[in-house]
Amino acid sequence: MTSASASSQWEAAEPRSSYSVIQRLQYEQCSLAVSPCPRYIPIAPPAMMQRAVFSRGALLAQTAAAALESPLAPRSAPLLLRLDRSMSSVTVPPPAGILRPLEVPFRYLFGPGPSNVPPRVLAAGGRPIIGHLHPEMYEIMNDIKKGIQYIFQTENNMTISMSGSGHAAMECAVFNTVEPGESVLVAVNGIWGERVAEIAERMGANVHRMVKTPGEWFSNAEIEQAMAKHKPVLFFLTHGESSAGLCHPMDGIGDICHKHNCLFLVDTVASMGAAPIFMDKQKIDIMYTGSQKALNAPPGTAPISFNDRACDKMFNRKTKPVSYLFDMTHLSNYWGCDGQTVRQYHHTGPVSGFFALRESLAIVAEKGLEESWRHHKEVAAYLYKGLEDLGLSLFIPDKDMRLPSVTTIAIPQGYNWREMLVYIMKNHQMEMTGGLGPSIGMVMRIGLMGYNCQKTNADMALHALADALKNCKKSKA
Repeated sequence: MTSASASSQWEAAEPRSSYSVIQRLQYEQCSLAVSPCPRYIPIAPPAMMQRAVFSRGALLAQTAAAALESPLAPRSAPLLLRLDRSMSSVTVPPPAGILRPLEVPFRYLFGPGPSNVPPRVLAAGGRPIIGHLHPEMYEIMNDIKKGIQYIFQTENNMTISMSGSGHAAMECAVFNTVEPGESVLVAVNGIWGERVAEIAERMGANVHRMVKTPGEWFSNAEIEQAMAKHKPVLFFLTHGESSAGLCHPMDGIGDICHKHNCLFLVDTVASMGAAPIFMDKQKIDIMYTGSQKALNAPPGTAPISFNDRACDKMFNRKTKPVSYLFDMTHLSNYWGCDGQTVRQYHHTGPVSGFFALRESLAIVAEKGLEESWRHHKEVAAYLYKGLEDLGLSLFIPDKDMRLPSVTTIAIPQGYNWREMLVYIMKNHQMEMTGGLGPSIGMVMRIGLMGYNCQKTNADMALHALADALKNCKKSKA
């Protein structure tokens, strides 16, 4: 494309004005280099801005435009930049970094999440956007609801996905079922119990903590004793405590909660799809998970389900939930769970995120839950043996209590765990992590879940650890 043709094309699309001078220059120079220009798309300014700018600088604009017709136009660029800036009302310039093309390195995400996402799910998330209230979107949301019911093993009607991470589902569960002043019992043996306790306190609940060291678990007798003492309306327990690598037993706890007229809330963010859990059969009243671990999807959506007991509590409140965004009165309608024929606007859901979540649920359904559980257990056992062959100690001694998706190892004696993790990232482009919350300084964590749950990936992780043990400094103490 010649400079003349570029000029005529610009004039056809944009009246000559002081605002467009520098844009036109950029357009012509780029058109000379490559056609069409991949980095510049002229955007017409609003008419009001055109009139205001033109009235202030018509003479300067004419001078600059004349310069464009000169053979010395490229040399005039600095002058035109100064003229353009002198006429602009914008005082903060475009950041240099954001004008560069987006670059994202490839990493092996072998930490506790997020995990690498399969191409099929990435492709689903890249589909064309549709409206969040279109009939086709409702159909996709209905598919998601059925997929969540499958992975949760529940027939609960009140089953949705939050527009947000697992923390969104965590807050939704507490905000909707607890009112200020009510008693809440929280089992704390890692960071997630700590988080729920703080959330409940922030909204005015009377919180009671059962606390154990990371890696330890609670007996049913201990839970019932605390329940009888504190008479909570809600009891929280983490199924897959990723900060410690523990998979907590669930059997019998739902019966205890029902006996004491208490709702049973369970976090399965790190365990869903990797370890067996049965919402209805184990009498769990509220359960939630996250999309970014064994479910193979990007972060940003969080499935959650409420049974009839939970619905009775949250829809017969004396006060409104503290969050409008997480109010299940509105969300139940948005997801078509309230029996109404019309879904009202509440918020704009993450359309692309829901596409990806639906595809990830389809992958789990095609594979089968039981096969997914078996596969995670098999790969985890393969990893355990490899770690022990390296002389490393597993943090959870009882193999039946270990979380298959996130394996924790005791920090090897004499090594700086941060130095080891930095070495592995730098030399192997591989993420592993240290502890989280109360387990910081106690463990290193390796996550092989969902798409990453393969023996070949376990071999890569073991090789990286062996390399770090060989090349990182070890203290003499």
